[in-house]
Amino acid sequence: MNRLYLLAIVGAFAPAMLGAQSPQTEPVAVLPTPAPATTLPLKLEPRPTTAAITPQDLMTRLYIFADDSMQGREAGTIGNVKATDYLAAEARRLGLYPAGQGGTYFQTIPLMTRGLAPDSRFVIAGSPLTLGTDWAAIGTESLTRTDIPIVFAGTLGESVIPAGEMMGRLVIFRVPAGPAGPISLRDAMTAAPGAAAVALVGLDQYIGFLVQPNTFVDKPGEKPPAAPVMLVLSEKAAAKVFGNPLEMVSPGSNAGAATVDVRTRVEPVPYPARNVVAILQGTDHKLHGQYIAIGAHNDHVGFNNRPVDHDSLRIFNDIVRPGGAEDGAKQASPEQQALVNQRLAAWRQENPGAARLDSIFNGADDDGSGSVALLEIAEALSQAKSKDRLKRSILFVWHVGEEKGLLGSAYYTDNPTVPRDSIVAQLNMDMVGRGNSWDMTGTSKEGAPLYGNDDYLQLIGSRRLSKELGDIVEQVNVDGKFGFNFDYAMDANGHPANIYCRSDHYEYARYGIPVTFFTTGVHSAYHQVTDEPQYIDYDRLARVSRLVQSIATRIANLDHRIALDGPKPDPNATCRQ
Repeated sequence: MNRLYLLAIVGAFAPAMLGAQSPQTEPVAVLPTPAPATTLPLKLEPRPTTAAITPQDLMTRLYIFADDSMQGREAGTIGNVKATDYLAAEARRLGLYPAGQGGTYFQTIPLMTRGLAPDSRFVIAGSPLTLGTDWAAIGTESLTRTDIPIVFAGTLGESVIPAGEMMGRLVIFRVPAGPAGPISLRDAMTAAPGAAAVALVGLDQYIGFLVQPNTFVDKPGEKPPAAPVMLVLSEKAAAKVFGNPLEMVSPGSNAGAATVDVRTRVEPVPYPARNVVAILQGTDHKLHGQYIAIGAHNDHVGFNNRPVDHDSLRIFNDIVRPGGAEDGAKQASPEQQALVNQRLAAWRQENPGAARLDSIFNGADDDGSGSVALLEIAEALSQAKSKDRLKRSILFVWHVGEEKGLLGSAYYTDNPTVPRDSIVAQLNMDMVGRGNSWDMTGTSKEGAPLYGNDDYLQLIGSRRLSKELGDIVEQVNVDGKFGFNFDYAMDANGHPANIYCRSDHYEYARYGIPVTFFTTGVHSAYHQVTDEPQYIDYDRLARVSRLVQSIATRIANLDHRIALDGPKPDPNATCRQ
């Protein structure tokens, strides 16, 4: 699941929003049920899959798809190429019709990267700062200045120093502590009229992220909007500049001079970024030209070069950061840290010699679970007896670049390989392999924590464009005796998590195609190296897969097209839940 809503700071090289957040130290509720030790292996020998949707088949597929050899499946990398090769090979084996480009299963999107040139420099008082540790930058333009006088202007939004003291200087602001709300680049730049450059302090958790290249789809003839460069300076580096932590520095204080040379570099991704697209043809001569699209995303977020102790992180996040990356700024209270230490010591005693370093974001749940569920559904439908074949066709799409801003699904819906108005509905699966009682799956609109259970499943968007689709989903759950308890809390209008806008279904919905998004929610391994196949609930994953298969079957065999009764969206508008 994409988390750009939280990191709009990252538009990194486009006009962006800075989420002003500082580490939170307030106590967080300990999960009501400690996560049990997994009994599943770290590695699994694959077995042949069957026509039925089974936990064993899903396990075989996921241990392949989320293996370390896939290197986290980041779009535009060799790992994602390996993963999409696997999906295409399976689609071919199942006899699905290739619906990509040029008679293949692939639709390659023109993915580019824009990032800081590695020789960009930021020098203060003759001492160079380290890019990615001490500093980073946001913006699309270049910035070259030498010997700029430095002034501290206080907290952004509260500064009282005269505008004349900022003219021609490097103006350093502190970002307000706590959840002060979004601060746009324009706000920060206009706060320092006439400044030679602006630097923000208090966003240390984003510096490593900001030096990563920003990925975008190249559109010939369309230039990205120009954005002036703004620097992000670590608190430690700022303390060196002024000789004291900024909370001890008075607004208006000066501190030597800086030299800045920031340049951006644009280039294509090193490996093709590919949607995988396949069709199971319907049998009705009047309806086979209509499609029920079922989707998942094939990419994740790759790997890093700073390995961490896997089990230390797993136990820490279970207690302190139950939302994984959603809770990335939270720090342990003394009571929580004591509990972390206690549980880690007990685990090490029970598992001597099992400690391991980990640097790969395997993405087993996000969205390996949805990707392999889609394969299992494809196998079950394609191997069905002739009497059970569907009237309408099924369009299977494994989207790329979801983690980079829904890029693959946006590209597919802008450039569909079937007529767009022939798509009757889209069913999206993203993170459908957990949702247990020890998983905090999100929060209510008011901020109350939500937890999973044995029959837990979140639904998003089911009735936003078609009440009939929402009714069908509910009815199939009853008729098929699936027994799920659907949680609609995250689908509330105005919910701050904005989940409706954060996965691939939205790109279909913006064109008026009714959607249902199936998910078991975020959890402590969300966008963490601990999201591995050994922690997936395969029985639940099989149930979700069978439910989605049954819903697709019901829609495919309807004697009418699903009725639309929601407001017609503007496909170019900004998504608002």
